[in-house]
Amino acid sequence: MFDDRSPIYLQIAEQIKNDIVTGALAEDEQVMSTNQYAAFYRINPATAAKGFAQLVDEGVLYKKRGIGMFVSPNARDLLRSGRRDSFFAEVVDPMIREARAIGVPLTEIVQHIQKEGDQQ
Repeated sequence: MFDDRSPIYLQIAEQIKNDIVTGALAEDEQVMSTNQYAAFYRINPATAAKGFAQLVDEGVLYKKRGIGMFVSPNARDLLRSGRRDSFFAEVVDPMIREARAIGVPLTEIVQHIQKEGDQQ
């Protein structure tokens, strides 16, 4: 489940974010407690709590005192917007720069994307 590329608490946060973006976790749905999460994945509860705290700080989760953690009502839109911005900055913009450098017209790129999308 976890790898050595980044701290476990960041991987926990990323997994929960992915579950929200894909719809596996819905808005206002309760998530596992940090202790349940720690027991299920056999990790330190403090590590799980750190991942959850990050998500609360980002506005992805909110806490109901005495009940637990829940997915924020706007979490999916918030995450999708952030990922959309990252997608353009990390994927599309470098692709456009490379296309210009090697002389590929943008219209050709658009046609290629549309063709590949039609085959999906």
